[in-house]
Amino acid sequence: MAYEERTSPQETEADRASGSPAPADESSADALRYTNGGGGEGLGLDEGGLAALRRAVAAWREGPVAEASARFPPRSERFTTWSGVDVPDLATPADARVDHAADLGLPGEYPFTRGVQPTMYRGKLWTMRMFAGFGTPEQTNARFKYLLAEGQTGLSTAFDFPTLMGYDSDSPRSLGEVGMCGVAVDTLRDMEVLFDGIPLDQVTTSMTINGPAVVLLAFYIALADKRGIPRKRIGGTVQNDCLKEFIAQHAWLVPPRPAMRIVTDMIEFCAREVPRWNSVSISGYHIREAGSTAAQELAFTLADGLAYVESCIERGLDVDSFAPRLSFFFDLHNDFFEEIAKLRAARRMWARFLKERYGAKKAESMKLRTHAQTAGVSLTAQQPYNNVVRVSLQALAGVLGGTQSLHTNSLDETYALPTEESVTIALRTQQIIAHESGVANTIDPLGGSYYVEWLTDRLEQEALAYIQRIDEMGGMVPAIEKGYPQREIAASAYRFQRELESNERIMVGVNRYAAAGEKTIPLLRIDEEVQRVQCENLARVKARRDKDRVRSALSEVRSCARGRDNLMPSIIAAASVYATEQEICDVLRDVMGTYSDPAEF
Repeated sequence: MAYEERTSPQETEADRASGSPAPADESSADALRYTNGGGGEGLGLDEGGLAALRRAVAAWREGPVAEASARFPPRSERFTTWSGVDVPDLATPADARVDHAADLGLPGEYPFTRGVQPTMYRGKLWTMRMFAGFGTPEQTNARFKYLLAEGQTGLSTAFDFPTLMGYDSDSPRSLGEVGMCGVAVDTLRDMEVLFDGIPLDQVTTSMTINGPAVVLLAFYIALADKRGIPRKRIGGTVQNDCLKEFIAQHAWLVPPRPAMRIVTDMIEFCAREVPRWNSVSISGYHIREAGSTAAQELAFTLADGLAYVESCIERGLDVDSFAPRLSFFFDLHNDFFEEIAKLRAARRMWARFLKERYGAKKAESMKLRTHAQTAGVSLTAQQPYNNVVRVSLQALAGVLGGTQSLHTNSLDETYALPTEESVTIALRTQQIIAHESGVANTIDPLGGSYYVEWLTDRLEQEALAYIQRIDEMGGMVPAIEKGYPQREIAASAYRFQRELESNERIMVGVNRYAAAGEKTIPLLRIDEEVQRVQCENLARVKARRDKDRVRSALSEVRSCARGRDNLMPSIIAAASVYATEQEICDVLRDVMGTYSDPAEF
């Protein structure tokens, strides 16, 4: 289905130099599938008014601007966003041609540019969801309870690297990593301890895990079953975005195509059994952290989402039966307006794709609901207290961009997991924005800004050009297998690093305003004793469980993996008899195969 036609600006020399794709070729048969919006109005000016404005701006540049520039030369030959988009010296209605109904609409109404809820933060603030997890389940449970007591409104669980990769704490592969970058979870018993005293039907839980996400979700559902909580009452999110792992983060379990089968099984199961659960959080965060531009993050994230939608439709699911519970996760980087524009463009693009390409009928299916996190890659080890300022600006951009959930990074995260003090500062940052800044009192306060609307439109055009290329390759899975998004991100990261090293891009405290002597800050240190304790606990679980029931349950998982039945019921059954994460993952690896990155030169 087509978008309404809009004339795209010509590709500039800066576009070609930056490696960004040109806007879609509007002479091609498919061009209308990728153009954005209608012809638009000049934010209230008719054609005569726009022509007069252009003449006035030209005279202003030739007169006052030229005179001022002679006395005070521009600070730079070229002004760009953090991603390299050339920024105009002044945006006017002549630059922001907006069709209000087609491009903006009203909050809570198609195309949701101005927000997915009619009242946004006037009705309910965003969920303040601080990432937490370290050491043993007992230690993380204590941190969860501390954060809830301090005003956090949702839980977000970080798992250690062995758990992320589908290995138990007693595996030789886990040596030295247990509990270090998150909490260790090997069995349902660990999940019981992790959420001890926390009402699963009252607090939503986010779990940041991808390859083995099917197992961790099974643990959580099995825990609810054991407590007698109906599955329909538990709510939360599991990241479960296998495609971005192959693009950016590399913590996979099985190759791309069987991984897509697992994700589709989870989406199908949750739509039927756990309707309040977001079965996949389509993540641009890690794509951006790997070095992408804002437009690449926008394009590759939405393209991943389109791939999941198509996989579910191929399964025979109606788009309106599962799309309302697809969620997103975006990075909030340093360029304030670029991040705001990115979130606004994402909502508009997703709404149009779901309606026009896939025929969604429900408004809930077209709403891009997103969590956002401040950019970990922007934090610096040098002068770490500067990170508080960076995080504050990034968080403010997320709120002005209309996020539904927000995590703010702590100042010490370049060194270690956050201390209790630093994570409290990060939480207070959100609370100050919510209650003291005034920005939550009105909806989309930057909507209609000439610059914001111009930049929203520009990012959309660049992202649509990427998506067209991906579609021409046959979709995101073939594009990943060909290494296309991986190469684009690597090239972007390389360009940025060169800009930093040549001082074209300034990072305060790093390549300008460096301090002679760096102050030390308190750090959270994970005792290596954690591994011994966790392995002892795991050994006790293995000794006490019914080995025959475990063997039978794992055999059923294997049978389902070889066949076409949905994997979730068999994995929940295995979790319920205390099969370990690795035991279940090893079955999936054995049946579905393993994966290594293709060599790129």
